[in-house]
Amino acid sequence: MNIVSQFLQQSAKSPEQIAFVEAEQQLNYCQFQERVAKIATFLQQQQAQGYCIAIALERGIDAASCIYGILSAGAIYLPLDIKNPALRLNFIINDAQPKYIIGLGDTPSWLHATEKWLDLTCLLDMATDFSLAEVDATALAAILYTSGSTGTPKGVALSHQALLNFSNWAQQTFTINTQERIASLAPFHFDLSIFDLFTSLAAGASVYFIPAKLTFAPSHLTAWLSAEQITTWYTVPSLLSFIALKGSLATTPLPKLKQLLFAGEVFPTAQLIKLADLLPQTALYNLYGPTETNVCCYWQVDLTQLEPEQSIPIGIPACQATLSLHPDTAELLVQSQNNFSGYWQAGKLQPFNADTYPTGDKASLNAQGKYCYHGRLDRMLKCSGYRVEPAEIEHSINQLDGIANCAVVGIKDSTSGQRPAAVVVLKQGADLAASIKPLRQQLASYMQPCKFIVLASLPVLSNGKTDYQAIQSLFNKP
Repeated sequence: MNIVSQFLQQSAKSPEQIAFVEAEQQLNYCQFQERVAKIATFLQQQQAQGYCIAIALERGIDAASCIYGILSAGAIYLPLDIKNPALRLNFIINDAQPKYIIGLGDTPSWLHATEKWLDLTCLLDMATDFSLAEVDATALAAILYTSGSTGTPKGVALSHQALLNFSNWAQQTFTINTQERIASLAPFHFDLSIFDLFTSLAAGASVYFIPAKLTFAPSHLTAWLSAEQITTWYTVPSLLSFIALKGSLATTPLPKLKQLLFAGEVFPTAQLIKLADLLPQTALYNLYGPTETNVCCYWQVDLTQLEPEQSIPIGIPACQATLSLHPDTAELLVQSQNNFSGYWQAGKLQPFNADTYPTGDKASLNAQGKYCYHGRLDRMLKCSGYRVEPAEIEHSINQLDGIANCAVVGIKDSTSGQRPAAVVVLKQGADLAASIKPLRQQLASYMQPCKFIVLASLPVLSNGKTDYQAIQSLFNKP
């Protein structure tokens, strides 16, 4: 089943329903379908079914039109982050080997494969003559290149079945319907966007693109959420923490905000409690899963089970997933219809043939039967013979009164092998030495960060996650 079919069913039922709103532009379901059909017509004429098609556009209506047009033609969409350096963009293009690259205007100067460029404006002038491509459930729908925080970028290949399984689960779990106004901020190369793009339109909801500039002005972002009467938003914890601290939530009520979903990184418990106190009428959900599995675990925030000194659970299986823990390492293992098909490398799929995906994350089951996350296995440090988990140190630092946020990495040490080092964001008026003094009583000596760097904000990747590679480089400077 082509994932686009659910949108087409909604379009037939409610053609005048608003599909997308971006600044002053809005399209109803019928108008959006017309744009999609024009793009799909061209791709079908070029016999593009089964080929990878790259998209070099900012998050918004144009990029969404391309994604739906590509899928309608039975092709595979590859969203590019055009804010990336030219070297990285061309690496991805050379690796993915797309048939076309769709953008706006003339061929950009950064692009090496200029012969593949298509101007979207020309495609939208096409006459429409297409029928929805029939695809097998296992046919590929999307290739999402991982953030590249370590090593070479890899294209995670997701099938129509994987997208549909998540979309159907999310519609049911979060009661997404035609009354929903869904805020969208996730870049389309980030897996959180699957909810914004597909769950929304499959349910007949309306998607409102958050202006990018508002992410730097939390009080203005809160005002926008209120003015647009947003009901649902799926985003990253770091932004919600920022809003809780500086978003004027105490004076800007959000009565229409039914639910907030968050994923991608650990939400510091104290900041989550603050957010929940400021939004008592809003249901909060912690969603967990790497790109390779999308969401495989979730937990509805229950304030009665939250303690500032404890990490929040990741919860129970989602999307009919079967979860287990490796008996030796406690690595979380996932069996799910969401699971990726393999990695896209050198222009073709390198299949992932195992039934179970090893997440690389350490987890446990608590007394309530909820899964809890204990950090990446591959971030584990070895300090004076002791195993040290940076996530544990981060959690302790984030509980300190003067600390707004932090990140911990390992640095080489001639005597200990490795030592933890931390970058911190201080709350206004806080002093570093005074703020971190309680750590002496909270952490074992081998877990004490040997260095601290104070920053105005943590460096982040384009998907909003903490950029640990950039933080590591701060400590590698001579």
